[in-house]
Amino acid sequence: MGAEARIKELGITLPSSPPRPMGNYVPGVRVGNLLFLSGHGPIRSGDQPLKRGRVGADMSREEAYKVAREVGLNLLGSARTILGSLDKVKRVVKVLGMVNAVEGYGEQPLVINGFSDLMVEVFGENGRHARSAVGMGSLPAGIPVEIEMILELNGASAPARKAGRAAKPAKKAKRRR
Repeated sequence: MGAEARIKELGITLPSSPPRPMGNYVPGVRVGNLLFLSGHGPIRSGDQPLKRGRVGADMSREEAYKVAREVGLNLLGSARTILGSLDKVKRVVKVLGMVNAVEGYGEQPLVINGFSDLMVEVFGENGRHARSAVGMGSLPAGIPVEIEMILELNGASAPARKAGRAAKPAKKAKRRR
């Protein structure tokens, strides 16, 4: 079963228009058969976060787990927008999960499991990934979780120039005397 059918079966709704970047960057970049997705937070509509605060002070680990899942929905929405369909995803390769937490907090991996569990629900074994889960002193707009990921895509990479054909050299400009 493909990812799109699985999402429908699970009753998951992805954002139709992913959040706009908060700076001078794009939500994702495709290089060959990899899609690099920028850090996403728990922002669904407009530019306001659904949740703000520090884990361990303003919210529990369980609440932060739900936020990490929400961030996963945003990342999947951006991937779908960029690719046209999540069925083009072969596997989730690498994830960086950042948790805005109080000093000494050590349960970042359990928080980011909210994201990782969603990837396994959607992609099955191909949703299992390499991952880092780290604590941060703060995150943009006071969000509790930010996650970026790298996806491997099905099929060949973007078309390359045919072997044996070199680019034509640029013409030299004529000098005026």
